[in-house]
Amino acid sequence: MSATPDSTLADSERRIADLERQLAEREAELAECKAERDEALEQQTATAEVLQVINSSPGDLRPVFQAILEKAHSLFGVAYGGLAAYDGEQFRMMATRGYPEQVLEALRRPFRGNVYHQQLVNGERYVHISDMRALASEQLAAPGMAAIAAGIRSILMVPLRKDARLLGHISASRREVRPFSEKEIDLLENFAAQAVIAMENARLLGELRERTDDLQESLEYQTATSDVLKVISRSGPELEPVLDTLVETAARLCEADKAMIYRLSDGLYRTAASFGFPPEYKAFIERNPITPSRGTLTGRTVIERRAVHIEDAATDPEYTWTESQQRGNLRTLLGVPLFREGVVVGVITLGRSRVERFTEKQIALVTTFADQAVIAMENARLLGELRQRTEEVAELNRGLEARVAEQVEELGRVGRLKRFLAPQLAELIVSQGDEKILESHRREIVVVFCDLRGYTAFTETAEPEEVLRFLSEYHGALGPLVSQFEGTLDQFSGDGIMVFFNDPVPCPDPAERAVKMAVAMREEAGKLIAAWRRHGCELGFGAGIAQGYATLGQIGFSERSGYTAIGTVCNLAARLCAEAKDGQILVSSHIAEAVEAVARLEDLGNLELKGLRRPVAAFNVVQSPNAPDARPNLTLVASGPGP
Repeated sequence: MSATPDSTLADSERRIADLERQLAEREAELAECKAERDEALEQQTATAEVLQVINSSPGDLRPVFQAILEKAHSLFGVAYGGLAAYDGEQFRMMATRGYPEQVLEALRRPFRGNVYHQQLVNGERYVHISDMRALASEQLAAPGMAAIAAGIRSILMVPLRKDARLLGHISASRREVRPFSEKEIDLLENFAAQAVIAMENARLLGELRERTDDLQESLEYQTATSDVLKVISRSGPELEPVLDTLVETAARLCEADKAMIYRLSDGLYRTAASFGFPPEYKAFIERNPITPSRGTLTGRTVIERRAVHIEDAATDPEYTWTESQQRGNLRTLLGVPLFREGVVVGVITLGRSRVERFTEKQIALVTTFADQAVIAMENARLLGELRQRTEEVAELNRGLEARVAEQVEELGRVGRLKRFLAPQLAELIVSQGDEKILESHRREIVVVFCDLRGYTAFTETAEPEEVLRFLSEYHGALGPLVSQFEGTLDQFSGDGIMVFFNDPVPCPDPAERAVKMAVAMREEAGKLIAAWRRHGCELGFGAGIAQGYATLGQIGFSERSGYTAIGTVCNLAARLCAEAKDGQILVSSHIAEAVEAVARLEDLGNLELKGLRRPVAAFNVVQSPNAPDARPNLTLVASGPGP
């Protein structure tokens, strides 16, 4: 049983809609993946550039702080902000960006801060003020009042901390009320960590300059730190060379015999890099990942969340991993935690085969290396995720491109077919996947011809622009009715229109549909004709409808083709149309017999039609006082004789 034209057309429309929706979803997903990749690349580039500034400005914090502000603010689009240092009592601005003069005037003087600065002093992760204007004046210091006066609304302040000690804060401000997202907070914290590294480097260099007797040692520390930063900035997603450089440099500068870095993985701490250990000891450590406990250096460091110094592992009452101590010939041990977002994600350990305490400067250096190791690990993680996401995007893109090519080809095919064929014929060809339907065949169809009375005289007297304007309105009004009643448009030539029913999509009531469409066209044409008569144009509308067998198929050539019907039924419909007077719809006896139960007909008797040898019985579809319904059943009253 063949599908109905309604279901076939609806299925085709749903299929195309589904394809277009899937295409839009894939394009949105691809755009989202690309945006995530670009954002991650932008952040990594900014981080690398800041590290380069840190490397190129040892001891000089202002260009470092200014670079950090520029990179941090540009990544999430804020114009104002600053970086302040804290000496334990007062804050002092070290770098600013974008503030108006009235705010800068207040910031040039040291200030004790307000209740929100006190929150940072008390250990808060950050301070986020959604709207400065919502705060009471007693909650704000002079800079805060100046900020409100300058129109600053939303503010984010992230602390600069070292070993839980507040060193200052970095801030970002907006003139509009727009709170900062968690991603922006994380990003500013990342730059805060870099600022802490810069401050710590500067502190170390300051001590170096203050103590001339330690000049060579401190210079060596700074050079090593710079070398590590270079390795970090150049390593990309490769983490192993960075960690190897860290442990080797830490051991050398701190005069340790051995060093190792552990990383958290599945709840256990496993070796990620080592220096100075023989292969058999490294194999032993790899077989024995560490769980947090006070019996090991790494476990105790994780538990205490601070640097742990064991002067002599052989005599320490809590150190119970004697097998490790003996295999590695370890006596004095130092462990420094690696923090990321408050979690100990690793531990860097140093060991000496002799009993000799590590100095405070050496512990501070290892702590700096620990911070750098975290940055390297985070960079590697982000770049690894970025690489994976890029590969996924590439794979998705390849599949999407193939799907898009198929869909574009199919949509283009539909578009090309619709240029030369009726819409339902084009949809049917695409849904079936071939063009066999266009091959020549014979079928009984109903043909409708309609045109205007007085059109030739009108074109002879009217200006070409008027003719084109009328035809545009005429075609625009009658053309949609062809699709509405699911007819197949054969031709649209001047004022003449030829439509046939029951092909290429068969329908159970072709005669009724044809009469309904002709009545609807008469109504629409009547409205246009009435309007144009007011401009002095005497026009009328007539139509002819006939039913019979015809040969149908594709005609034309490769660049331009059409689908048409040829046969006596077409000639009969055309002659009836030519015979029709203004407002008449002349139908043949076959049509009259098919619609007599639903249409009021006027028997015109036998008509002599040009080109036909025998008279033809003709009937007129009488004008209805009511507009015809667009649904299959006519709302006309049946009357008059039969055919």
